[in-house]
Amino acid sequence: MKIGLVGLGKMGYQLALNMRDHHFEVVAYDTSKEVMEDLGNQGIMTVGSYQEMVKNLPKPRVIWLMVPSGDILESVLHNFKALLDKEDILIDGGNSNYLDSIRHYELLKNEGIDFIDCGTSGGLDGARNGACLMVGGEEEVVNKVESLFSSIAMTNGYGHMGKPGSGHFVKMVHNGIEYGMMQAIGEGFDLMHNSRFSLDYETVTRVWGHGSIIESALIDNVHSAVKKDAKLDKIIGRVDDSGEGQWMIEDALRSKVSMPAITSALFARYKSKDDDRFSEKIVAAMRNEFGGHKVYKK
Repeated sequence: MKIGLVGLGKMGYQLALNMRDHHFEVVAYDTSKEVMEDLGNQGIMTVGSYQEMVKNLPKPRVIWLMVPSGDILESVLHNFKALLDKEDILIDGGNSNYLDSIRHYELLKNEGIDFIDCGTSGGLDGARNGACLMVGGEEEVVNKVESLFSSIAMTNGYGHMGKPGSGHFVKMVHNGIEYGMMQAIGEGFDLMHNSRFSLDYETVTRVWGHGSIIESALIDNVHSAVKKDAKLDKIIGRVDDSGEGQWMIEDALRSKVSMPAITSALFARYKSKDDDRFSEKIVAAMRNEFGGHKVYKK
């Protein structure tokens, strides 16, 4: 199978290599010529325009988008809408609002173009070595490219969630839960940081990462971070949010579902921008470890 891949940022770049390793032919595009040159040196075909990508893909074409939600995604979608033919497939693998994904499905359906929303998790390591994929779309359409999803995902890490929009909905919920879990871990470390004990966080996280009830990838992320900087003295406890937590809370308000832990975690991220707490350092460090998200350094 030959796949078009648009967007070679932190996740898209690793996905391109993952696809290549599983014997998919990748035709890649990014606005950064430097990134495209680097990927080209690794045996992946790159093109200079959407038009060139479309010309180099067999019908029905399959194009995977890894671009930021909002104006950039809207622009890319409308450009491809004018270039693609009926039964071509566009996959949105970014962090899009599921309501936008439903709208995009309907927009493209009117043109006979198929659309799949794919929530992508697992951070940079997952994108490279085995992602977690939550897919939404018409069953017949998803079946056409299921081999792609199952190949680049880790074992049991791919699932068809349901109708269009469901993949990004499940990913939104996933990220909201992540907010709450990370905040709880951060607050626990804040208490240890302010305790009477001189604790070695590398030892704490090593032990917690082997058999404890809270053993997890997030604890492993903290372990990796404190091995590099024992007390996280080099970073500022400022944590950005990428939107999914807010979308989830807005959806909870519409559905009248109580979510106090996740709501508090989002508000803590807002508060972190003007208060340097150790809990926020822990959360910032975790996000940097698993996703390469920006950390603010002293």
